[in-house]
Amino acid sequence: MLGKRNIFLIGPMGSGKSAVGKLLARRVRAPFYDSDTEIEARTGVDIPYIFEKEGEAGFREREREVIELLTAMEPVVISTGGGAILLAENRAHLAGRGVVVYLETSVDQQAGRVQHGRHRPLLRDVDPAQKLAELMVVREPLYRGIADVTVATDGRKVQQVVDHILQEIRGTDPG
Repeated sequence: MLGKRNIFLIGPMGSGKSAVGKLLARRVRAPFYDSDTEIEARTGVDIPYIFEKEGEAGFREREREVIELLTAMEPVVISTGGGAILLAENRAHLAGRGVVVYLETSVDQQAGRVQHGRHRPLLRDVDPAQKLAELMVVREPLYRGIADVTVATDGRKVQQVVDHILQEIRGTDPG
């Protein structure tokens, strides 16, 4: 991780990427970007609307463009959408341009955190816990495959998670 000034947070929806990213960015004195928020800012509409009009494929293309642009900046802290790792190009940009931190979370914890969220198009009209479990079967190996650091978030406060991330990064990068 020596020489990498960017920190990219990956993990499933409800893992705390945005909350952790905001505090982490303050702690390392770098700008913070949430890829989903950037997509909404660039399009002028929310993500559920993009899914409704363009489908998941349209959204993933917009996500790919935003991740390519954001990961090229330095230094930055970026939280990605839960499915950002599905595209090989995104995985390459994330792994090659910064330290990738996987925020590991149980399906039970995810379900509790996202149950009232209306901005989760993949959870619309389905059993959230079952859908989250299905998504994890596909995504979890991809998260692990590019992660430099893995931090469990279940039952932990944002501050604890950020402290753990910084300890891991600084433990392998004395700079």
